[in-house]
This record gives sequence, structure tokens and C-alpha cells, in this order.
Amino acid sequence: MPKLRSLMLSLLFTLLLPAVAFAAEGMPHIPGAELSAVWVIPFACMLLSIAIMPLAIPHFWEHHFGKVAVFWGLAFLVPCFLVYGANVAIYEALHSILLEYIPFIVLLFALFTVAGGVRLKGTLVGTPCVNTGLLAVGTILASWMGTTGAAMLLIRPLLRANAHRRYRVHSVVFFIFLVANIGGSLTPLGDPPLFLGFLKGVSFFWTTKALFFKTLLMVVALLAIFFVVDSILYKKEGSPVPPVDPNAPKEKLGFEGCINFLFLAMIVAAVLISGMVQLGEWFSVYGIAIEGQNLLRDIALLCIAGLSLAFTSKKCRELNEFSWGPIAEVAKLFFGIFLSMIPAIAILRAGTDGALAGVINMVFEPAVDGQAPQPVNAMFFWLAGALSSFLDNAPTYLVFFNTAGGDAQVLMNEMATTLAAISAGAVFMGANTYIGNAPNFMVRSIAEERGVPMPSFFGYMMWSVGILIPLFVVLTFLFFM
Repeated sequence: MPKLRSLMLSLLFTLLLPAVAFAAEGMPHIPGAELSAVWVIPFACMLLSIAIMPLAIPHFWEHHFGKVAVFWGLAFLVPCFLVYGANVAIYEALHSILLEYIPFIVLLFALFTVAGGVRLKGTLVGTPCVNTGLLAVGTILASWMGTTGAAMLLIRPLLRANAHRRYRVHSVVFFIFLVANIGGSLTPLGDPPLFLGFLKGVSFFWTTKALFFKTLLMVVALLAIFFVVDSILYKKEGSPVPPVDPNAPKEKLGFEGCINFLFLAMIVAAVLISGMVQLGEWFSVYGIAIEGQNLLRDIALLCIAGLSLAFTSKKCRELNEFSWGPIAEVAKLFFGIFLSMIPAIAILRAGTDGALAGVINMVFEPAVDGQAPQPVNAMFFWLAGALSSFLDNAPTYLVFFNTAGGDAQVLMNEMATTLAAISAGAVFMGANTYIGNAPNFMVRSIAEERGVPMPSFFGYMMWSVGILIPLFVVLTFLFFM
């Protein structure tokens, strides 16, 4: 508990720090149009570290992964300091930390804390039908309480239900596919890219209508594949049943810590209101505007997490096998990811003037006979998705949203297929890697704490490439050609 108080105080102090800092004017961004692909090397090395070090040097990685993450962040910042000067390096670091990393980790911390206070009582036995039902429920919830909220709520019940099973990895992998990613595609509450679209003027239920059949196809196909795979493995195990302890107290199926459902609703409301109410700039740090609605949202989220800790019994969390390890791992690794990916995002935002001009040019057909270039919707889907698999899917969505014109009314109507392709790519393909969406890493960490031998970074990609990519190809031919 002292460590937890220190963590919360540190987060709160970081949020309030801008209030006592001096503002600086005119701090320049790193010039994305001037950057070569060499600047992306620290980010690539960060990803390779996540992929290789846990296998090659597991003991070192277990004790020093946070230091590795900081090292690769500095591997970008130090050259940036030397080439572009202290102002640019400090500005870019503070911009990423204050406006991107802190809101990101505060939201995850609040959802992790609150969802970890809900315990599903009773006994669920991990049969193929029960497991498929849990995945289906989580997929439905993801669009209304966010992929992180739904994932943190249901991953522990899924793991407990299958604790007696020999084969468990596939259940967690499909859980990441469905609950932590694809299920969040129907509302702006489900996944950050769609929320950014909502802030840009996309109607709240537009994604529900535009992506419903695409999401339905993916969900039905994945649930069917999972049911078949789980049934085969279940029979191969001899249809095991969990051992029964005659001295264990009998519990009816239900929820403990139900007040956390109220806190989850408060988190959703805080995020939604912060996007609808504009309070303007309250102060600035080194030229970085700190807007009131965002600061109040993050403080509110920390307060909600504190309320959850205060109103949830310690025993409930212990029975839920709750620990701070997963959120600590995500916080440390994504600190390095957010810093090291700054040049990659800058190059992408430079559009046709940057090193990725060839990629950006692929999403439009050349103009013919004076007509305006026509969007290549299949390329919007695949490029937005491929980049979202390795970069933060929220800014990637915005890049392609603006590349398509940036006018929400036009995109929702005349270019509805294009916007649907961008939205589906950014949300669906977050399931391609562990870092494609924040809850992916958290789910993996919780599963490993429960003794599930999760695949490595590339091992997980073998699952996603083998199962998801063929479905994305079908989706392309049906909806985006």
C-alpha cells in the first residue's frame, strides 16, 4: 500500500507540476520532413528488445526492462539534442510525456484499478461453451466501457475458469483479438482512435452503423474458430473438470465489489465529458498548452481510482489475485515506446514531404483528365492498420483522417467507405502485436502472472498473422475493394 500511495502521489504531482512551471514561447517541433529513416532506429530497437530479450536474457529483462525502455528513449533524445538543440529535445519530450503518455497511463491506471476490484464469484468451468460465452460478453462490453475496461474486467474470470486446463494460451490470444481490440469498434468509447474521430466531428453512432457488419463478420468468424480450436483441445485433454475442495465455501454466481461498476461508469463519463467540454488553456509548460478539461479529467480519474481502493475490500482484491505488476510493466515499457516513437510519428505527420511519402501516396489513385484523385480504400485499411500495429493507433488514425481530407461531414457521407476503412484498420489491426493496443500487454502480463506461458512478441504475431490476416483479406474484398 505505501508503494501504491507513492505511485498515485507521483502521478498527481506530475499532473500539477505545470502549475508552477514557467511557460516558454515558440518551441519548435522536430522537423518531420527532414528526418530520414535512421531516426526510427531507437524505436525499432525498443520493439526488438521487447521481442527478443525476454527469450534471450530473461533474468536481465525481468529486473531491468524499465532501464532498457529509458535507454531507447534517450537513444532518440540525445541525438535530437545534439542535432536540433536543447529546446527541440526538451519540447518534444515534454510534449510526449505531458499530452500523450500521462493521459494514457492515468486512464489505464484508473481502469486497471477499478476493474480489478470487481470479482466474479462462483464457479465457472472453462468448457468450450463457457469460454466462447465469456469472449462474446467481453466483446459486446468493449464498445461501451472501452477495450481496456472490458479486458481488465473479464481476463481474471477467464483465467480462473481455465486454471485446470492444460491448454490455455489460445484462450488468452483470442481474448486479446476480440475483447482487447475488435470489440471496441462500434462506439467512440471503445477505442481511442474512434474517440478522436468523435472529437473531429464524426457522429457518435456513425461507427456503429458503418462498422457493424464488418465487426460482426470478424467476431462471428473468430468465435467460431475459437470454439472449434477449444473443443479439439478440450477433448485432447480428456474433457477435464476442476478438482473439488469439499471444505471450500460454496458461492453463488455473482459479482463482488459491485460499486466498481459505478466507478467504471464515472470513468467513461469523465473521458466523454472531457471531449465534449472545452475549457481552454489554463497554463503552459515550455510552450505546451495544458487545457483545463484534460487536467481535470486526469485528476478525476486518479480520484476515482482512489475511491475504488477505499470502497473495495482488501479481501476482494486478494481473492481476485489483483497485483500492481501488470500496470507497472506497461507504464515502464510504454514510457520508452512513447519517447522513441516521436520521430516515427513526426515522419508520418509530414505526409508527402516526409520519408514515408511513398506510403502516403499509395492511398490515392493518380488524377486522370483533371479529376480529383480517388481514394484507394483497401490501402487506407491496410496502411492505417499496419502502422497502428506498431505505432500508437490514435495519431495514426488522425494522420490518415487528415490525409483523406479531414472534413468529418464529407468523410461520413461521400467518403464513408474511406472513413470506415481507416477506422477498421486502426481498431482491428491493433490486435496484430502486443503493442498494437494498450490492453494487449496488460492481458499478457496478467496471464503470465497466473502461470500461462504466453508466446513471445514474434510468437504472438504468428497467431495474429495466421488467423487475423486471412480474415482481413476477406474483409478487404467484401467491403473495401
